[in-house]
Amino acid sequence: MANTIRHQGIVENINGSHLQVRIIQTSACASCSVKGHCSSADTKEKLIDITDTGVYVYQPGDRVWVIGELSMGAMAVLYAFILPFFIVIFSLFIFMAIWNDELLSALCSLVLLIPYYYILWLNKSRLKKKFSFSIKPMN
Repeated sequence: MANTIRHQGIVENINGSHLQVRIIQTSACASCSVKGHCSSADTKEKLIDITDTGVYVYQPGDRVWVIGELSMGAMAVLYAFILPFFIVIFSLFIFMAIWNDELLSALCSLVLLIPYYYILWLNKSRLKKKFSFSIKPMN
């Protein structure tokens, strides 16, 4: 259980085995007693798409647990931030060695992010399978 992230949610919409669950994501300081006087305490409502393969029949309005693997978060950070960072840094050094022009090298390094994120977008169905959530009823 230590390798999972759990959020309370409410089933919003059901279409066959496809469920939409509304969760309220709160920051770590949202439960602080002085959150009304602080600008960093925030909450966000999000709709999570889940493909249910369980035996439990859900109805709209049911309170559920949305469960995700902790490794999904680390993998998402890797794909969204760490790999693009290394692409920019390494390409910047390579372009600087070739052209010796800082502005052109920086622009070309940033332009390399366009095909990277386009490739991610093309693989969104594969990534959706990799980054999937499960659902369990609250008892």
